[in-house]
Amino acid sequence: MNNLEKPVYVSAEGLKKIQAELEELKASGRQKVAERIHAAMEFGDFTENSELEQAKNDQAFLEGRILTLEQMVKNAQIIDEKSHHEMVEIGSHVMVEADGSKEQYVIVGSAEAAPAEGRISNESPVGKALMGHRAGETVRLVVPAGAVEMKILAVS
Repeated sequence: MNNLEKPVYVSAEGLKKIQAELEELKASGRQKVAERIHAAMEFGDFTENSELEQAKNDQAFLEGRILTLEQMVKNAQIIDEKSHHEMVEIGSHVMVEADGSKEQYVIVGSAEAAPAEGRISNESPVGKALMGHRAGETVRLVVPAGAVEMKILAVS
């Protein structure tokens, strides 16, 4: 499975945000970049026109982002964070203990990961280590500084 076919796990709210960004970029983002390119072309000399070069770079970035968002919407798989889980999976709320401190995480798809908010990707090292395990189990996570053992206290 290549990256174009890879499922994008998102909450219903996350999908709405992606769709809103996509529509905004298509509706006004393209128009703004086109106006900048048109204005830069009016300067005449294209060989040393840094504004034109920057506008073209911005256009390429914008079109790439639009393609990425379209692919994400196409491959979106809605996760349900409210259902109860016995095993850690996408959408699970997990309470763990490591080195005497407790942390709570929500396992999400990479599109919605926000580690500072406790939303970790199923593809992150911690997410991968927790996936498929149950409350009461201890998982071992290998990190550059060594290994960390995390005990899963609760899964909901």
